[in-house]
Amino acid sequence: MLSTFSGLPRTAWIIFAGTVINRLGYVVTPFLVFYLGSRGVATEQIPYVLGALGAGNLIGPMAGGLLADRMGRRPTMLIGLLGTALSQGLLFAAPNVVTLALAAVLLSAAGSMVGPASGALLTDTVNADRRRTAFSLFHWAINIGTAVAGALGGFLAAHGYWLLFALDAATSLAYALVVVTLLPGGRGGTAPTADAGNGTGYGVVFRDPLMRALLPLFGIALMIYSLTEVALPLAIRDQGLPTTTLGLMATLNAVLVVVLQPVAMNVLARLPQIPVYVGASVLIAVGIALTGVAHDTWTYAATVVVWSVGEAAVGGVPGAVIASLAPADARGRYQGSFQWTWGIARFTALAVGTGVYATAGPAVVWWFSAVAGIAAALGVGLLAPAITRRTALPEPLTPAEPATAVAA
Repeated sequence: MLSTFSGLPRTAWIIFAGTVINRLGYVVTPFLVFYLGSRGVATEQIPYVLGALGAGNLIGPMAGGLLADRMGRRPTMLIGLLGTALSQGLLFAAPNVVTLALAAVLLSAAGSMVGPASGALLTDTVNADRRRTAFSLFHWAINIGTAVAGALGGFLAAHGYWLLFALDAATSLAYALVVVTLLPGGRGGTAPTADAGNGTGYGVVFRDPLMRALLPLFGIALMIYSLTEVALPLAIRDQGLPTTTLGLMATLNAVLVVVLQPVAMNVLARLPQIPVYVGASVLIAVGIALTGVAHDTWTYAATVVVWSVGEAAVGGVPGAVIASLAPADARGRYQGSFQWTWGIARFTALAVGTGVYATAGPAVVWWFSAVAGIAAALGVGLLAPAITRRTALPEPLTPAEPATAVAA
């Protein structure tokens, strides 16, 4: 399976390893509600902290993309990683709800700055015909780290919540050390210039008609996927199933994606990426919609298998498409806009999805998943000719690294 990713440059593997290390510490957020309860925070006040956490995910990607283009990829990653480590300490030590919310904003903002800079650096160092593979490797690293973190977090929480914060801070600092010692310096791509007509802000993204069409379509798909974080637990609870069922579903999804993604990449690599994205996105939408007819552990597991296969197949296709559309001097901002769309989609799913489920009923959520998910996927498919024409144009030359024979 690992031979699928052979031949990628050294920088791609360094980002892969650093991302796995960093995601191993993704243990505070999943257990934040339990931690706040142990601190005596009232149930009605917890949404303020969680809302602040979501708000930070809307700030960090935009700042990260902008700084990646202005300051450089490596400095931006360092700011995000060191800021994450600092904010973990602040969140743990915060004395009241106000300071907890402020620390939560800082935590999510700092953490979400790293992704756009990493994506821009991948784009800088990987040839256009290998970016789909590189972004798939990046996506795989996130899933590997998160899968291990899920099991590790439960063990650590049972022995003291401070261990969660310590691990998250330690892994952020470890990745920062990897960035300082192993990743190339420099701005990457080309510096923004007046002659390029791209400016230094996000106008270059929002003036791009393809991005204006793609981002909302990607956002719908990401929002539907995010319903697995809120609507799936609610559905399992409403069926009277124990919390262990939810844990089994999370484990099943993590194992399937980690095992199947290299296989899917190897099998689907010869196919154009947009048709692959459309098919995989339809599979995700249908799988999540089928949650509405599940009624026991086995039927819930069957739906998880369906959308997990879709997740493994889609891999890093969206990130690679965004990378292929970005001018060389705006790669950070293009990745930042995609990550920002991801943040908005997740925030909407968690905030609005819960309300719709409770007021309009679960059926509305599941039918929306099917109809909107399939429509958004087909919408991306309709843009395939325009994307192909755009990516067929020669790219501005950027320094490329030699491929490495490393396969693992």
